[in-house]
Amino acid sequence: MENLRRLFKELRNMYRAIKLDKEYLKRLDPSFEVSYQYRFHAGFRSLKLYRLSHAFYVSGFKFIAYFIYHINRVLYTVDIHPAAVLEPGVVIDHGAGVVVGSTAIVGSGTVLYHGVTLGAKYITKGKRHPTVGKNVIIGAGAKVLGPVNIGDNAKIGANSVVISDIPDNATAVGIPARIVNKNYRDDEKLSVSFSSYTDKKEKSERSDDLCPEELVNLEVAKQ
Repeated sequence: MENLRRLFKELRNMYRAIKLDKEYLKRLDPSFEVSYQYRFHAGFRSLKLYRLSHAFYVSGFKFIAYFIYHINRVLYTVDIHPAAVLEPGVVIDHGAGVVVGSTAIVGSGTVLYHGVTLGAKYITKGKRHPTVGKNVIIGAGAKVLGPVNIGDNAKIGANSVVISDIPDNATAVGIPARIVNKNYRDDEKLSVSFSSYTDKKEKSERSDDLCPEELVNLEVAKQ
């Protein structure tokens, strides 16, 4: 009976979280053209399934939670463990290939692009996955591994591998990720693209803070 009461409470929290997820999606995804578009957004739909599985998980109905979790993996190729904590207002863009481990925490306003992994470095009990702050952008294919902390308003470049803490307002790129910009201004936005560095001279002229092997070209442009 206590589990059922907890479930009803968690379902109410879930509906409030989904409402905020939708608002952030409309605000942060420039491709939105019509109000009903979120109904067909794969990332948003996968996030709803995660929130449902999380509600059942924390209420003690773990079999149902894992069943919904596996449906999410099959339908949207999104692997978010039911025990993970995603605060209301998270955006999953595209969704495909996103992996979030069981002890991960993700703050509101954070955007996870396709192929992002919030995983562990070692097989161990206890806290082993990242804690991501608020209003963070994690680019496509980026991997954040271990119990590291990603500060508020941080930016992680596409295909970067983060294995150490990233402070607030910092931009990190490369393998392993290195900080290339701090005190990121609110009136700027991060644009991450890739280019092939085949010319050795061009490679030598790149900043030591960037990793040529990872083909990362980072630009910071004004909105």
